[in-house]
Amino acid sequence: MTEAVTPPSPFDPPPLPPGKPADTTGRITPLDVRDGAAVALAVGAAGVLLALLWAWLAPRTQYVSNGEAVFLRNTESEARIGADGTFFLLSAGLGVLSAGAVFLWRRKGGVPLVIGLGIGSLFAALVGWRGGVWLGPSADLAAAAAGAGKGVPFDAPLQLLAQGVLLTWPMAAVLVHLGLTALWAPRDPAPLPEWAGVYPPPHVHADPAAAPEPPRG
Repeated sequence: MTEAVTPPSPFDPPPLPPGKPADTTGRITPLDVRDGAAVALAVGAAGVLLALLWAWLAPRTQYVSNGEAVFLRNTESEARIGADGTFFLLSAGLGVLSAGAVFLWRRKGGVPLVIGLGIGSLFAALVGWRGGVWLGPSADLAAAAAGAGKGVPFDAPLQLLAQGVLLTWPMAAVLVHLGLTALWAPRDPAPLPEWAGVYPPPHVHADPAAAPEPPRG
């Protein structure tokens, strides 16, 4: 006895085409992670440039000694605030430059690239701060006063009073990079349709006379 064959129902879902490749859009690859790490290292090393520029351009606060104690030479001087402002402006400018350089290097963007840029920028700001203090005038006021002599003004060490400006470089870099990516990054191609066949299947409109005869017992 032959087994009965059930014809396909017109309400069955259409089959998917064979051999369709998996969609990898938006997936993070090892190459993306490598690029993010390279960006973090390169931007972090640029903190040396911030240290050099800050130690060179920051206005100087001067002290004077009377032989027993050290005093500000000019109590109304804004040089200490000017040092913070100089650090802020340099950090903002370097943040914009680093964001532009990373975007030109990898225009497609990506999460690892942004994370690497943020971490590297924060590390660069810390290097610029500590490096600038080290490159600037000596932090040993007693030795500096003794070397200058009584009544002779000498430069005070660099100080960052508002340490919140350390976030200027990472914030500027990430925001500018995201803006550049949103405006000029290459767009992903439109996804292909899941199934390009005709629905309902052709057998729905087939000739009834051509339908297979039911098996006879």
